[in-house]
Amino acid sequence: MSTTDPARSRATTRQYSEADPAPYYPGEGWVLFAGTVLAVLATLNIIEGIAAISKSNFFVGQAEFVFSNLKTWGWIILIVGLIQAVTAAGVLLRWKGIRWVGVAIAGLNSVAQLLFMPAYPLWALCLFALDMLVMYGLIAYGGRME
Repeated sequence: MSTTDPARSRATTRQYSEADPAPYYPGEGWVLFAGTVLAVLATLNIIEGIAAISKSNFFVGQAEFVFSNLKTWGWIILIVGLIQAVTAAGVLLRWKGIRWVGVAIAGLNSVAQLLFMPAYPLWALCLFALDMLVMYGLIAYGGRME
């Protein structure tokens, strides 16, 4: 029986294919997924932020927020979306240390979406779930590749 941790050996073991001589790192797909979803979330947050700032009529009418109003939350969501866009580019380009920024901004966005819930409840829950997947992908598999 081996004394090595199987999860650790899977994370650092390169696998080769005869058709593709480039190494494949297990979990690399999760990082690509996390970066792509982060880019999609950024796009959606930017659109949602602009819509809230312009007081678009597809948000729930007479929504009461924990603090402030729809226009303020629009600015918050817009700024978070812009930061997410830069972070998504960094994750996809494998910038050093950017995964922790990605985890932080996904966590911040998940809280912001829960606080933005009175304006668009089901949408906020969907974006919250995507934030959880981004955090999982970046925490579990976003480490250094050899």
